Amino acid sequence: MEQKSKLNIWQTIRVGFAFLAICAFWQMYNNVIPLTLSKTFHMDKSISGVIMAADNVLALFLLPLFGGLSDRCTAKMGRRKPFILGGSISAVFLMLLIPFLDHAYFSSPKAVFKILFVCVLGCILVAMGTYRSPAVALMPDVTPKPLRSKANAIINLMGALGGILYLIIAKLMYPSAKTQNAEHVDYLPLFLVVAGIMILSLIVVVFFVDEVRLNAEMLAYEQAHPEENLIPETDARTEKLPRDVKKSLIFLLISIALWFMGYNAMETWFTTYADAVWNIGLGDASLCLTIATAGAILFFIPSGVLASKIGRRKTIIGGIVLLSADFFTVFAYTCVFREFHSALYILFFLVGAAWAFINVNSLPMVLEMCKGSEVGRFTGFYYTFSMTAQIVTPICAGALLEYVSYKTLFPYCAVFVLLSLGTMLFVRHGDAKIEAKRGLEAFEDME
Repeated sequence: MEQKSKLNIWQTIRVGFAFLAICAFWQMYNNVIPLTLSKTFHMDKSISGVIMAADNVLALFLLPLFGGLSDRCTAKMGRRKPFILGGSISAVFLMLLIPFLDHAYFSSPKAVFKILFVCVLGCILVAMGTYRSPAVALMPDVTPKPLRSKANAIINLMGALGGILYLIIAKLMYPSAKTQNAEHVDYLPLFLVVAGIMILSLIVVVFFVDEVRLNAEMLAYEQAHPEENLIPETDARTEKLPRDVKKSLIFLLISIALWFMGYNAMETWFTTYADAVWNIGLGDASLCLTIATAGAILFFIPSGVLASKIGRRKTIIGGIVLLSADFFTVFAYTCVFREFHSALYILFFLVGAAWAFINVNSLPMVLEMCKGSEVGRFTGFYYTFSMTAQIVTPICAGALLEYVSYKTLFPYCAVFVLLSLGTMLFVRHGDAKIEAKRGLEAFEDME
C-alpha cells in the first residue's frame, strides 16, 4: 500500500478535538440536566423525558440540514470550519446561563425563571445542532474510504476522552458526600470547566487543521485509486443508489436506530436509576459511566483494526451480542441484590467495549455507500435515525421508570439492542476491504 494511503494519526487526532468537545458537552448535559429538572424544578419523570428528548427532535431536522448546507459551503476556511466555529461559540455562551437560572429558581421559584431555563436549553440545542454534522463530516472529508474505520476509531477515542474527562471532573468536584442530602447543588464550576474544554478544542480545530488542503489531498488519492471504492457508483443523472445498496442502507439505518434506543436510555436515565435503586449520588454513578467509557477507549482502536480483518458487519454483530448480554446481566443482578457492588464495574467495562465495536464501524458503513460530495448529507442520514431513536427512548424509558418500576431500565435497553441484530443480518454493503495481514502487520497502515 502506498505511503499516502496510510492513516495520519496526529492529523486525525487534531480533527477529533471537535468531537471531544461535543462529547464532553453531551455527557454533562445528559448527567446534570435530568437531575436539575427533577430536584430544582421538581418536574416528574415523563415531563423531564420530553425535555431530554427535545435535543433529538431538533437534531432530526437540524443535523441533515446543516450537514447538507456544509456540503455546499464555499468559505475560504473550508466547508465545515465555519459551522464548527459559530456553533461552538454560541453553545458556550448559552450553556453558562444554565447554572445561573438554576440558582435563580432555587432562590426564588418564579415561573419566569423556569420558562427562561427551558428557552435557553432550546437555544443551546439549536447551537449544538448547527455544527455536529459538519464536525463529524470533517473526518471523512480528509480520510480515504479504506481508512475510515481506523480514523473513526480515533475520532471516537477522542470523543470518549472528552466524556471521561468530564466524568473524572464530576467525580472529583461532586462526590456523594457533597451532593447527598444537599438541598441544592451549584453546578456553575462544572459548566465553566466544560466551557473551557470546548474553547480549547475549538482553537485546535480552527488553527491546526488545514481542512482545504487535506480535503484536496484525500480527493486526489481517491481519484488515483478507484479500485478501493467497493460500492457501485451512483447514476450521474439521477444520483440514486443501486437498489441492493439502498436496501442495505435502510436496514443499517434501522439497526442504528434500534441500538441507540437501548444505549441512550441507559445514558439518559442511569444517574437517576442509580440514585433510586442503589442510593448512590452523581459522583459514584459517574464512576460507573467512567469505567464504561474506559472500556470503550481501550477497544476503539482494536475494533477498527478488527473490522479491517473480519469486516465491519461481523464486528458490529459481535458488539450487539455482548452489549445485550451485559444489560440483561445488570438486570438479573438487580433482581437478586439491592446494594451496589463493585463487581458491577466489570459489566460496565464490557458495556463500553461492546459499544466500541458497534459505534466505531457504523458511521463508516453508512459513508461507504455515498459519493465524496455527499458526506455531509449521509452523515445527516446517520444522525436522523440515531436521533429519531433518541427522541422516543427518553420518553418511553422515563415513563416506564415513573409508572412501572426503575428495574425496567436494563431489560428495556437489552431488548432494543438485541432487535438490531435481526436487522443487521440484512445489511450486505458498507464493509471495508478486508486486509490479509496478521499480527503486528495489521498496525502498519496507522503509522
